[in-house]
Amino acid sequence: MSATDTDLTALARSIKAWGQELGFAEVRIADVDLSHMEAPLQAWLDAGYHGQMDYMASHGMKRARPAELVPGTVRAISARMNYLPPALGPQWREQEAARGDDPSAAVISVYARGRDYHKVMRSRLQQLADRIKGQIGEFGYRVFSDSAPVMEVELAAKGGLGWRGKHTLLINRQGGSFFFLGEILVDVPLPVDPPETPRCGQCSACITVCPTQAILAPHKLDARRCISYLTIELKGAIPLEMRPLIGNKVYGCDDCQTICPWNKFAQRAVVPDFDERHSLGSAGMVELFAWTEEQFNRNMEGSAIRRIGHERWLRNLAVGLGNAAVTAKGRPDLVAALLSRREHPSEVVREHVEWALALHGAA
Repeated sequence: MSATDTDLTALARSIKAWGQELGFAEVRIADVDLSHMEAPLQAWLDAGYHGQMDYMASHGMKRARPAELVPGTVRAISARMNYLPPALGPQWREQEAARGDDPSAAVISVYARGRDYHKVMRSRLQQLADRIKGQIGEFGYRVFSDSAPVMEVELAAKGGLGWRGKHTLLINRQGGSFFFLGEILVDVPLPVDPPETPRCGQCSACITVCPTQAILAPHKLDARRCISYLTIELKGAIPLEMRPLIGNKVYGCDDCQTICPWNKFAQRAVVPDFDERHSLGSAGMVELFAWTEEQFNRNMEGSAIRRIGHERWLRNLAVGLGNAAVTAKGRPDLVAALLSRREHPSEVVREHVEWALALHGAA
């Protein structure tokens, strides 16, 4: 049976139900006309806001043209999956904020505390595609989750999964923004869902709270200033002027999400993959700084964190240990940890360690 012989409305309804069975919080369908995003995307790239993320520019406008990426594409089936670990208590937003004020705590973005979401999302989206194939037979499709030049937020917003917040992330009225996105580009002309009305109003909490003021204006992010970029994407040394602003954030930053009023509605994950591993939600910097490269690779097996490598892991922790001097200058355990890496073979690690030691008055 081909897609043209199928009641497409019923098929769309089934796809959404199958998606929920697979652990997705919600599935929506959009057309793939993103021509309205071509000029803003080009302006963002021309301004250099993508920094070292060359992949953002290497595909040109293909990012805004899904049908060029996957010929024959006429629809995007977008899905979101909640990732807040169930173990987080009801006051999790206040607890996360408090960790940011603890000079010895290593703050790791919530999304990275469990299993690598790329694998989880792609696997389940593939299962969804298989269900569709079982219903209509062979069809043209490709599965994505932050893995190709696809404007995921725009496609998701077009299909009504939420609206783009002023911090550039997608916000859902029932689920906040603590969720992953993925999509299946298909050649089946499914009925599309209407977009959601933006509901940020006059709120600018995400812009105000950003430690590095990376959100230049509503919906305009300079990635080069974003802590997620600085701790994950940036290779080499972190700019001196940025280091004090990073605080104790070791991998990523959730400040613009945690402050968002809509995240009082954030939902817990329903799949076990995003359960916290290796106490990454409560670990201290001294403990994590002591990991050898072998320990790092073993502990981070299957984690999104592993891709930054041990060198950048130590670099980020050294910055955090240095910033701890603001409220814990000269604390023996912090200084001892830094001294233990003073002769590290990596020039990048050594340079950040010396910077941190100087702040503690131990250079």
